Amino acid sequence: MSDSELISIGSGDLTARINPFGAELWSLVDAQGREFMTDGNPEVWSGHAPILFPIVGALNQGRYRLGGKEYALPRHGFARHSTFEVLIAEKERVMFSLAANAATREVYPFEFKLNVNYRVIGTKLAIGVGVQNCGEVPMPFSIGFHPGFAWPLPGGAAKEDHRIVFSENEPQQVRRVDPKTGLLLPDRKHGPVKGNTFTPRAELFEADALIWDKVHSKVVTFGPPNGTRIAVKSSVLPMLGIWQKPGADFLCIEPWQGIADPVGFEGDFREKPGVISVPAGQTQFFELHIAVLPAN
Repeated sequence: MSDSELISIGSGDLTARINPFGAELWSLVDAQGREFMTDGNPEVWSGHAPILFPIVGALNQGRYRLGGKEYALPRHGFARHSTFEVLIAEKERVMFSLAANAATREVYPFEFKLNVNYRVIGTKLAIGVGVQNCGEVPMPFSIGFHPGFAWPLPGGAAKEDHRIVFSENEPQQVRRVDPKTGLLLPDRKHGPVKGNTFTPRAELFEADALIWDKVHSKVVTFGPPNGTRIAVKSSVLPMLGIWQKPGADFLCIEPWQGIADPVGFEGDFREKPGVISVPAGQTQFFELHIAVLPAN
């Protein structure tokens, strides 16, 4: 997609550009014209900030079981590969919607609407997702965010000067996935966090993402201690992945409600770790806030 086809919203302090394909955030630029998102280099990772639905992560052999039937889904689901309808397009807000259709019913047998709302407020971008069950039975699903930020961030600091800072201490061990299959390994590993802080380094991601399957922090900050930083806030998503292609010029901070299948998992989809259910006729809401924090 060309830049001219992206939808721009802004406050004067911050401008976001979103692609209707995947309802995906592609660009986040401050008043100085500095870009905070990954450039989406297809030779490294073509994503920018995909919406993950109705699964997060990979399935065992790419398939899941539901009510005695078997279905196939790609890693992270189909929303990121779907074109959303634009419902609202205003100066500071845009809203997208994806409804169940013949293609989605083949791989996910539920009637749904996935509404994604972007709003710029000063130097903050608020992203709201509503998962609406339009059917007559409870609808199991997972949802996740996958924003990729420039590393180093604009401002002149070196990559090695950047830090990840959690709003709470996170002493717990982390989970990893099998890099070949993307499935969750059974053993927990010693985490990199000291207190509430760690220094991201390429070698930490040689075995794929760092995964917290129960994170306490609602806010994660990324950037140099005294420089311009990004704050990622999610109050309702209990899991977190931090990932990059080792050595690449981006870092993903990913709040999730859901996780990859454990190695060997063969249970029903409703038993998959992180899967939740929305009752018939109801909508469940999720939010992610991305704020640009000025240098101290």
